[in-house]
Amino acid sequence: MAKQQKQNDSQISYDFDAIVIGTGPGGEGAAMGLAKAGQTVAVVERHSAVGGGCTHWGTIPSKALRQSVSQLMQFNSNPLFSESGRDKHFTFPQILKHAEGVIRQQTRLRASFYDRNRVSLIKGEASFIDKNTICITHQDGSTQEIKAKTIVIATGSRPYRPADVDFNHPRVYDSDTILSLKHDPRSIVIYGAGVIGSEYASIFRGLGVKVDLINTRDRLLAFLDNEVSDAISYHLRNNGTVIRNGEEYEAISASNDGVILKTQSGKRFKADCLLFANGRTGNTDTLNLSAVGLTSDGRGQVKVNENYQTEVDNIYAVGDVIGYPSLASAAYDQGRIAANFITKSGIQSKLIADIPTGIYTIPEISSVGKTEQELTAAKIPYEVGKAQFKHLARAQIANSTTGGLKILFHPDTREILGIHCFGISASEIIHIGQAIMQQEGGANTVDYFVNTTFNYPTMAEAYRVAALNGLNRLF
Repeated sequence: MAKQQKQNDSQISYDFDAIVIGTGPGGEGAAMGLAKAGQTVAVVERHSAVGGGCTHWGTIPSKALRQSVSQLMQFNSNPLFSESGRDKHFTFPQILKHAEGVIRQQTRLRASFYDRNRVSLIKGEASFIDKNTICITHQDGSTQEIKAKTIVIATGSRPYRPADVDFNHPRVYDSDTILSLKHDPRSIVIYGAGVIGSEYASIFRGLGVKVDLINTRDRLLAFLDNEVSDAISYHLRNNGTVIRNGEEYEAISASNDGVILKTQSGKRFKADCLLFANGRTGNTDTLNLSAVGLTSDGRGQVKVNENYQTEVDNIYAVGDVIGYPSLASAAYDQGRIAANFITKSGIQSKLIADIPTGIYTIPEISSVGKTEQELTAAKIPYEVGKAQFKHLARAQIANSTTGGLKILFHPDTREILGIHCFGISASEIIHIGQAIMQQEGGANTVDYFVNTTFNYPTMAEAYRVAALNGLNRLF
């Protein structure tokens, strides 16, 4: 039977070696890897421009917004620029213009990758006919069919929308539609205090908007090291954000003059608008997965093995559509790894064990490796080295002294077990420690930071300060 199947497959006339559905980071990583290995590749994108949710609604626009707001806050807090006694104020739509410019630049850049590598870009909605055939429905309603030996699903995710919330109302938004906000709200309720909710709480509060942040969990960003979680909670509150932990909504009602959210505990919150940022759903509902015998779970995600191969041997999936870690950086690597497995006849590679996390709140957060609570639960002994940014000359010069760096290391081997950073440039600073953690042969120890020489003044010298602080605790 298997021999007969191989003969049937060999008789199929393919249009391409591979089809990639989606042009976000995962799709781009797969398409570039396949094309550079000499395969003929088509990518299918349902939107007018490439880049996926990462470029158009997620990572890029929210970080561009955050950068503008952070600069505005620094300007207003700097005594050099506050002689008039009046703070500068920009509306949300005004600062969106900067984000729109960044999106255009990113879109042009990403489109050039496909052109340069001779990848065919087809606009339209893709769905399966069989395991080798895709039907593409174009915007004008016309359809076309294309065939390939391999198909990679990289369709990403979208904000979760419960049926009892009216997202068609002009005062109710999710993390995609918030970018179409046209008015200048004085208050906002943000439901969901994960990464997206916390980032937007920072953005709106930085613009002077009254923010109620409703957290469904007992503590903010509970996956973080407890000390960092406590720090971001303190700074959000200190900046005026009201955080309500352990709350679930019972009803959300919108009218012409605002939105009211009622919690199951009986509390009521009213604001000019509401941002619902509680979870995401994989974009698999229009793919007709049943035609190839695949199913998605309740979150729209598909199962894959360690090579990103689904239960159908020639169909792969990468990025948000497979769930954790749901990071743009990891999605690109997943696409690249899948392409490597496809083109090199089963040669395996895999993601690094310690994937860094960057959270672009104000102040910024980044971490890699284990948290204190994880090490304690696993009964792994560790010591802590800390550096406070307020003691660094570079932070003083930049007037950005909030936060610090924490290194967790084994007291006997001195191996670095985890690094946690909170404050200016945290997502950049973390990569120095990550690079040392990845070293082998005993080179991944905290001693490196003591024995090397850092530029002065820099934020990077926080590693030397933290290392010395931790080593001084040993006995």
